[in-house]
Amino acid sequence: MFTSVIKQIRLDPMKDFSRATYTAIISDLHLCEAEPPNLKHPLWKKYKTKEFFFDKEFADFLLAIEKKAQGDCVELILNGDIFDFDSVTALPEKPIFRISWLEKKRGLNPQEAKSVFKMDHILSFHPIWVKSLREFILRGNRVVIIIGNHDLEMHFPDVKRTLLKHLALPVEYLDNLRFNDWFYISNQDTLVEHGNQYDPYCVIEDPTAPFIRRFNLIEVKVPFGNMATRYMINGMGFFNPHDDANYVMSAGDYVKFFLKYMLRAQPFLVFSWFWGSVTILIKSFINRLRPSVKDPFNVEDNYSYIARKANATPRIVRELKQLFVDPASSNPVLIARELWLDRAFILLLSLVVIFQIFLFVETVYDTSLFWTFIPILIFAPFFMFYSKSVVSNVSEFKEPYERTLSAQGLIAGVSRVVYGHTHLALHQMIGPIEHLNSGTWSPSFKDVECTQRHGKMTLVWIAPNQEDGRDAELLYFKDHSLKPY
Repeated sequence: MFTSVIKQIRLDPMKDFSRATYTAIISDLHLCEAEPPNLKHPLWKKYKTKEFFFDKEFADFLLAIEKKAQGDCVELILNGDIFDFDSVTALPEKPIFRISWLEKKRGLNPQEAKSVFKMDHILSFHPIWVKSLREFILRGNRVVIIIGNHDLEMHFPDVKRTLLKHLALPVEYLDNLRFNDWFYISNQDTLVEHGNQYDPYCVIEDPTAPFIRRFNLIEVKVPFGNMATRYMINGMGFFNPHDDANYVMSAGDYVKFFLKYMLRAQPFLVFSWFWGSVTILIKSFINRLRPSVKDPFNVEDNYSYIARKANATPRIVRELKQLFVDPASSNPVLIARELWLDRAFILLLSLVVIFQIFLFVETVYDTSLFWTFIPILIFAPFFMFYSKSVVSNVSEFKEPYERTLSAQGLIAGVSRVVYGHTHLALHQMIGPIEHLNSGTWSPSFKDVECTQRHGKMTLVWIAPNQEDGRDAELLYFKDHSLKPY
C-alpha cells in the first residue's frame, strides 16, 4: 500500500521544465511554528517568535523578482530547508496516533501521520507566505521545491498533499509546482542542490529511498545533525540552531554562557544535555544500521521519475549519488566527541577510579577524604589539555570541495553549481566551476538577544546575457527591491 501511494503521485503528468529564462534561488527559510512569548524567560527561543517572521517580505520579494523579469515567467527554486520539521515541538490536542514520552519532550517522530500534523501546524502560522506563493503560481510562474535535510518529511506523499491543500491551486496550475528529491538542473546550465549530501553530519544516505521501517512503522531516516536539533537544541532554548557559533563553543565559553543566560532558567542543564546526547548517539547509530525500505520491482521507475523531475537522466542520478560522503553516524566515536560525551565519559571514569583507589587505601590507612583532591588536581591539567585538543569538525564542511564541484559539473554537464545548507552566501569560482550559495532567510542571530542579525535575505538570480547564455549573480532583498550583495 505504501508503494502504491508513491506510485500514484509519480504517474501524475509533468509540464516541461527543461527551459528557463529567469531563475531565482533561495534556501533555508526554516519556516516553523511560532514560539509563544515566555514572560519569565523572555530570551527562551526568542528567534522562533512571530517578531522575526518574514512572510510579508517574502510576498514583496516575489513581486520584486517578477518585476526584474519584466513580465517574463520566473522559475523560483526553493532550495531545501524551506520548512523546519525538526524544530516543531507542538502536539495535537486529540492525536490519532500514539505519542511517546520522548516525543512529548522533544517533538513527534518522522512518521507520515505525524509529519502531516507538523506541516499543517507550520502552515497555519504562515498564511501570508502560503497566499503569496499561491498567487505567484497563479500569475504564470513556476516553483521547484528541493527537499533538504530539515524538511526530509516532505518525502511522504501526504505531506506534499498537505502543502497542496493549503495552496488550493486550480487543477490546471498543479503542474507549475514540482517537488524534487535532492537536485534539479535549471535550463541545462545550472545544477541546484541543497548541499547537505556533502556534509557527513547531515547527509541523507539514499534520498531515492529515504524511508526505514521501525517495527511496523515507516519513518524517514533522519541524519545525526537533525537529531541534534530534535533531542538537544529543542530542549535548550537559548541556543539558536541557525548559527553554529551559538552552540559550537569552547568549554570556557559554555560556562560563561550558562552563567549569563541559563543558570536561572535551566539550572540542571547538564542533565538535559546528557540524556539528550545519549539519545542522539543511540538513535543515530541504530538508524544507521536499519536498511532503507525499497521495492525491488520499482527501483528503475524510481530513478527515471527522479531524473525526469530534475531535467536529468537516470545515469546522472546514479552518478551524482556516488559523490555523497559517508554519514557521521557510521562513526559513533566521532559523534560522541561532537556531543562532548567522550569528555564526560573520561571525567566520570577518572572520578570512579580515584574514588575506588581511595576506598582501597582507606582499608589499610586511616585517611581523610580530603586526600582524594590531590589526584583530581593532578589529573585536571591533562583533562583540560585533552578537552582543548578536541575541535569540532562542523565548520570544516561549510566550504565545498573543488573535486566534488568539478565532478558534479562533468556529470550534469553544467559549469555552475548552486548550494544552500551552510547559511553562508557565496559567489566564487572554484576551479572550473562557478559556485554560488543562496545563504539563508532564517532568523539567524549572533547573540541570544537577537539584535545582531547574521546575513541578509539573499538569493541567486540567473538571467539572460548578451551572448545567448545566462549569468548568475548574488543579490539580497531589502526595502521592496533587489540589491547587489
